[in-house]
Amino acid sequence: MRVRITAAAAAELAEAVAWYKAHAPEQGGRFVDEFEALIARLVENPRQFPIARGDARRAGFRRFPYGLFFRVQGEFVQVFACFHGNRDPRRWHERT
Repeated sequence: MRVRITAAAAAELAEAVAWYKAHAPEQGGRFVDEFEALIARLVENPRQFPIARGDARRAGFRRFPYGLFFRVQGEFVQVFACFHGNRDPRRWHERT
């Protein structure tokens, strides 16, 4: 499997990293490390994660209140949102 990250998801990821680096600098690197580990798990077996809505699945971060929302499309995993758990889910629903 290969991973594709949409521009919207990449922007959300960059926003989260910037927030952690500004408010808790040591957490910024940990957030990136956890993101990379989660991507590795997606590549290994994307269907291990539960369906969130329709064909969209959610891979939750372990130490941070974020989730990656994605679809399996043939040989690709398309990540279309990197979303904080307290945000209005309608924002990522619109992308499904």
